[in-house]
Amino acid sequence: MTAIAIDETRAAWDAIAAGYDEFVTPMEATLANEALRLAGLRPGMRFLDVAAGTGGLSLPAARLGAHVLATDLSPKMLDRFRARAAAERLDVEARVMDGHELQVEDDTFDLTASQFGVMLFPDLPRALAEMVRVTKRGGRVLMIAYGPPTQIDFLGFFLGAVQAAVPGFPGLPDEPPPLEFQLADPGRLRERMTDAGLRDVRIERSAERLVVASGQELWDWVLSSNPMAGHAIGDLNDEQRAEVRHALDAMVRERAGNGDEAVLNGPVNIGVGTK
Repeated sequence: MTAIAIDETRAAWDAIAAGYDEFVTPMEATLANEALRLAGLRPGMRFLDVAAGTGGLSLPAARLGAHVLATDLSPKMLDRFRARAAAERLDVEARVMDGHELQVEDDTFDLTASQFGVMLFPDLPRALAEMVRVTKRGGRVLMIAYGPPTQIDFLGFFLGAVQAAVPGFPGLPDEPPPLEFQLADPGRLRERMTDAGLRDVRIERSAERLVVASGQELWDWVLSSNPMAGHAIGDLNDEQRAEVRHALDAMVRERAGNGDEAVLNGPVNIGVGTK
């Protein structure tokens, strides 16, 4: 990434750090714990989280007794992570760092991981190679990435609501897909991890589970989860945005049925490989 691209990316994630911390991180713990169990995390292990955000993966790892270094390009994301860790009296380290070029020595960590982070990187092979480089011989690399976008409930709800308010809204491009979905194919994830130098790579299918009580909650979650969402609706006026939230509310109520909350699921690929 060029210096300008790094600055722009950092600013975009800094801008949503507060919302990410409030709405997204609390919903990531269940999936994180499942993935850490699959990767064999144990107390006392050295754990590196690349593109850690506000700690959706690092906090569960620290709670399990790992020695955590959380890295991210966004200092405001890491500030929120430090605050969460301090509130729980967790002993962690956090450093601003570009995952394309980790400022860490070779063969340092027992487990190097990323949850919905490295999947976004424009130079994915380089980032994976860096994750492998800093992992100890015999250590593991863990990757968590979204599956096919057509099967992700929150995305379908959001795009459907925008298209209801703005007929003709194009939705997501198919070819090439957004970076968020460059590892949607489990075979591609396996290939990328193997090409990076990992052996015994296995891919498990799981799901992200969002629980929301209103269209406003879903709106907040989507717009806080990724700068892409805000960019996609950047041209909508206040009236159109209100229509989107109204449509989301109707969708959430329909999904909830007789209950108070709606459950939205999305396929996730969990990859684990050994160096």
